[in-house]
Amino acid sequence: MASNLALYAENKTLELLVGKTAFATPTTYIGLFTVIPDEDGAGGTEASLGNYARIITAGADWEAAAAGAIQNGNDLTFAEATGAAWGLIVGIGIWDAISGGNMIFWMPLDSNKQVDVGDTFRLEAGEIDITAA
Repeated sequence: MASNLALYAENKTLELLVGKTAFATPTTYIGLFTVIPDEDGAGGTEASLGNYARIITAGADWEAAAAGAIQNGNDLTFAEATGAAWGLIVGIGIWDAISGGNMIFWMPLDSNKQVDVGDTFRLEAGEIDITAA
């Protein structure tokens, strides 16, 4: 999957690199898109029905960065869709909050995945690939 650092994260990284501001290690949450956003997060539609919620990740869920890239080292599983389908999932985002917050990263899925009532959405280890450009 192609990866896209969100504008918020690009700006924070630049400020950190030149010592302008500190960037505290955020707690990160993965969410699912039914419509891909633009770079600043506008225009995207996050799944919202049927028991949907972002999932929390921790440092232990990620491999060590190497060659300018980092991947999820563990499977990341969302709750079962109940009550209503989530629809066709076309991408993922990583935020610094369980709802709202700042989007740090987004990427389209290699293959879109339909999530119907009773389905459990899972990102397999290595499926998220964040590459510095």
